[in-house]
Amino acid sequence: MEGSALSADENWWRSAAIYQVYVRSFADGDGDGTGDLAGVRARLAYLADLGVEALWFNPWYLSPLVDGGYDVTDYRVVDPAFGTLAEAEKLIAEASTLGIRTIIDIVPNHVSDQHSWFRAALAAGPGSPERELFHFRPGRGAHGELPPNNWPSQFSPSASTWTRVEDGEWYLHLFAPQQPDLNWAHPAVRREHEDVLRFWFSRGVAGVRIDSAALLAKDPALPDHDPGSPGPCPYIDRDELHDVYRSWRAVADEYGAVLIGELWLPDPARFARYLRPDELHTAFNFDFLTRRWDADELRVSIDTTLAEHAPVGAPATWVLSNHDVTRTVTRYGRADTGFDFADKRFGTPTDLPTGTRRARAAALLTLALPGSVYLYQGEELGLPEADIPLDRIQDPMHYRSGGTDPGRDGCRVPLPWTAAAPHAGFGTSPDAEPWLPQPAGWADYAADRQAADPGSMLSLYREALRLRRSGPGFGDGPLRWLPAPPGVLCFARADTLVCVVNLTDRPVDLPDHTAVLLTSAPLDGTGRLPRDTAAWLSASPAGG
Repeated sequence: MEGSALSADENWWRSAAIYQVYVRSFADGDGDGTGDLAGVRARLAYLADLGVEALWFNPWYLSPLVDGGYDVTDYRVVDPAFGTLAEAEKLIAEASTLGIRTIIDIVPNHVSDQHSWFRAALAAGPGSPERELFHFRPGRGAHGELPPNNWPSQFSPSASTWTRVEDGEWYLHLFAPQQPDLNWAHPAVRREHEDVLRFWFSRGVAGVRIDSAALLAKDPALPDHDPGSPGPCPYIDRDELHDVYRSWRAVADEYGAVLIGELWLPDPARFARYLRPDELHTAFNFDFLTRRWDADELRVSIDTTLAEHAPVGAPATWVLSNHDVTRTVTRYGRADTGFDFADKRFGTPTDLPTGTRRARAAALLTLALPGSVYLYQGEELGLPEADIPLDRIQDPMHYRSGGTDPGRDGCRVPLPWTAAAPHAGFGTSPDAEPWLPQPAGWADYAADRQAADPGSMLSLYREALRLRRSGPGFGDGPLRWLPAPPGVLCFARADTLVCVVNLTDRPVDLPDHTAVLLTSAPLDGTGRLPRDTAAWLSASPAGG
C-alpha cells in the first residue's frame, strides 16, 4: 500500500498488541450520538500514541443493529450510521501510514433477517432452493406447532432457537430470531463468504476475526441435544468445519492476511485442531479471562494455554475483556472475580479501587506473556462496567433472558475523551446524546485528563506498550517460571526480562534484578512489591 508505514514482518500477528474498536461507542465524528468511522479516523493519532499495532473492528456493515451489527444485511456495504465504504477504505489506508493494520469481523454463522437471501427464502416458501441456504424445517406435534428440536439459545438457555413463519415452517437461529443461521453444507454459502474475504482483503484489510467460529456446521439431522449430555454436540465443533477453514486459509494466503477465530471450546486438543498450519492462524484464549484473580488458577490457565498451542506452533493470545464481558476493573473488584455469562446479574457489588489495582497488575501480566494481546477500547482508561437504565438497554441478551441478565451494554458505553466537553467529548455536537447513556462521573476517566497524569491507567498502558515494542523478551517466544512464594507469579522471558505479580494480601520481596522497568503501582517504602501489584524487571542472564 502506497505510503504505508507497516512493518514488512509477515509474522507480525504472532506478537502484536491489537486494539478492539467497538465503532458505535468509540468516537462520534458526525455529531449524531453514534460512533462512526469519521470518529475513528479523527482519533488515529491517539491509537498510534498508545502504541498498538493493529485495530480489530466489530462489524461496520449494513445492519438493523438488533445485535450490535452482528446481524449483517450486506457485507459489501458500510452501515450509514458508521459511514461509507469509501471512508472505510480511507481509514484502512490512514491507519496503515501510522503503522497500524486493520482487522475486521466476519459473522459466518448467521445473517440478518433483512438479508436478501432470507427475504427471498421467506417469499419462496417450503421446499424452495432459497430455503436450502438456511435451516427451515416443519415443526413437531400434531399440527407442527412445536419446534423441530430442543436446542437452547446462545443468548439464554431458556429461550428457543426456532421461530415459526406464516406458512408453518420453522427456521433455526442459535442467537436472536433476527439472526437466521446459514446452512454451511450449501456450496453457495461457502462461495459467498470466500468472495467477501477477497472483497475486504483487496482493500487492504490485514485479517479477519471469525465470530462464533465453532458454530457454523450442524448435524443435518438436527437431532435433540441436552447440554452436558455425552457424545458430540450437533451444532458445536463439528469435524466438517475444518474443511471450511482450510479453504478460507487458502484465500487469506493469497493476500498475506490472517484468520483469528472466536472459539469457546473446553477441550484443549479440539481447540488446537483449528490452529493447524493450514487452518486458522490464531484464536482467542477465553479461558484466561474467565479465571479468578488467583495465582494458582492463572498459572494453570497460562500453562494450559501454552501447552495446547505448542503442538501446532501457533502463538497464544491473551485478553482481559471485550464487548461481550464485564469490564475488568469491575469484575476484579467483586467477591467472585471470575466470569461466566450465566452468573451475570443486576446489582452485583464491586469494590472499584481493588478492581482497578488488580486490573493494572493484570495489564502488565498479559502484556508480558508469550504471543499476542488484545486490548478492548476503554480498558486503557480503566473504565468500569456501567449500569444502564432499564429503559435504555438495547442488548438482546437482556430480553432473551426474560430481563434477569443485564446484558452487555454496560461494557459498551461511549468513551470519554475530553473531561470538560459535553458528553465527555464523545461527539462533535453538544446536543446529540450518546446512543447509550454515560454514567455520572464518566468524565473523570477522560483521555485528556489521564494523558496529563503520569500515574493514570492510560499512562501505564502507554509506557507498557512502548517497552513491549522496544524491549527484548516480549511477544512470541518461550516462558520460564521462576521460584516464587505462594500467591505470586514470577517468570522470565528471554533470560533478562522478569515479570512478577503479587496476588497476595501483603507485600513481597522482589526477585534478584538489575533494574525496575515498570510497576503497576509504586513499591512500598522498603522496596517491596505491594499486594495486587505487578513489576517488570531487568535481570542478569541465567548463569551470568
